[in-house]
Amino acid sequence: MSLYRTDQGDVYDQGDVTLAVAVAAHAALCIDNARRYTREHTIALTIQRHVLLPEPAPQTTVETAHMLVPSETGGGSGFYTFTLSGARTALVVGEVAGHGIHAATTLGQIRTATRSLAALDLEPDELLARLNDTAISLAQERTALPPGDPMPLTGSCVYAVYDPLAQTCTIALADHPPPVIAYPDGSTEIPHLPSGPPLGSTEGPPFAATTLSVTDGSVLAFYTPSLLTTSQSPETLQRVLAHTDRPLQDLCDDVLYRLRSDTRHGDVILLLARTHTFPADEVAAWHLDHHPRAVAAARDHTQLQLSHWGVDEETAYTAEMIVSELVTNAIRYGTPPVRLRLIKDRTLSCEVHDSNALAPRLRHAKAVDEGGRGLFIIAQLARNWGIRYSLDGKTVWAEQTLPPPTSPRPPRRS
Repeated sequence: MSLYRTDQGDVYDQGDVTLAVAVAAHAALCIDNARRYTREHTIALTIQRHVLLPEPAPQTTVETAHMLVPSETGGGSGFYTFTLSGARTALVVGEVAGHGIHAATTLGQIRTATRSLAALDLEPDELLARLNDTAISLAQERTALPPGDPMPLTGSCVYAVYDPLAQTCTIALADHPPPVIAYPDGSTEIPHLPSGPPLGSTEGPPFAATTLSVTDGSVLAFYTPSLLTTSQSPETLQRVLAHTDRPLQDLCDDVLYRLRSDTRHGDVILLLARTHTFPADEVAAWHLDHHPRAVAAARDHTQLQLSHWGVDEETAYTAEMIVSELVTNAIRYGTPPVRLRLIKDRTLSCEVHDSNALAPRLRHAKAVDEGGRGLFIIAQLARNWGIRYSLDGKTVWAEQTLPPPTSPRPPRRS
């Protein structure tokens, strides 16, 4: 800090010194606060970046692109896409109240809970209900913190599941704006969806899920409420998305350009997803008789289909064992009709559906037991397995890892 005086005749007196010390103390306090704020902001953004996936994993039936504009204080907003059983894809956008490190860490807790609940194959409305219970529990745990620490835990979320085989998208909202849907013919709409209470709320209507038909090539736009506080509006977003033939990242850049330098009260997130149908030659399904002889028929169907797909012998043999156990359980303990479905995507999925909603139970059978080993064998052979419920029964599925395709050998020279 340098002080200069243009008048050569006067000298600094005690009053000047006192004023200079006060100015220096105030400047030092401002610099210290700025450094603390910058450090906290950097930590919050670092946590947020680690919570968010750097690049969503590529999906066979969903093409995605995103736009993230963090707020100046570093908020608790996030988006996720991940695969589910049956070639489905989950699309999630949400945010938690507050800013800074506390909001970023809360976002990480909510993301972990969402991913864990999604692995249970819950319907979107049931998943949000369980996620709301988790948020309430986290808020109750925070009551033991010192009074100065931020305690409120509320947020909004949209959870959607796209099923390419049925060409549907099931959406549930928790105090979140509905998505904008753009169809290949250039038309757009904002569906009227029921919205549940905010996450962390103990009152409000129950969560509800709505299933919409989605055609091939449609674009779904999910965004945070902060996008609506800028010069953007759902109508503006509809006009941008009307050009569905453009690359998704170009559409995100167009929305980003329209944001300009508007004042934002939180992170602005836009997640675009273009839907595609699943290749018809990569899925096979059969109706099976409710009779023990259906087990052998299911193995024959599996062997012929995997041979047609060119699956290696080891994977095909394991798949036959899995199908045999799944169909046996459905015949012995399920109710007709029984259906078998094979899906060849990045993994090989074996699904058996029956009309009995009772869940099978995994247990370790004793040496003298005649049964009870089916699911245990499946759990040992498959990479992942689970149970998916629907209005007409349940589907028990198992996934196997497919080996990478081998490149053909070059022909020998004679």
